Amino acid sequence: MTGRYGDLDYPTLAKRGTLLGLCLFALGALGELGTHAIGMSIPAWEATLLFDAEVLGVALFLFSPIVFGVVLPLTE
Repeated sequence: MTGRYGDLDYPTLAKRGTLLGLCLFALGALGELGTHAIGMSIPAWEATLLFDAEVLGVALFLFSPIVFGVVLPLTE
């Protein structure tokens, strides 16, 4: 039986979204910490990319369980 939004597997989407957010945050944070720890200078666009990865990672980490674990199943 398909629901309102198709045949979505909400628990899997919530878990994968949370894991993706955690990985993006870790990649951005480790990239910034690593470059500062070894004293390497990176261009501004790379610093912006690492910062954006951190922000997007935190947003995905927080909102994936809420959206795919609570909101969408309740609206189905």
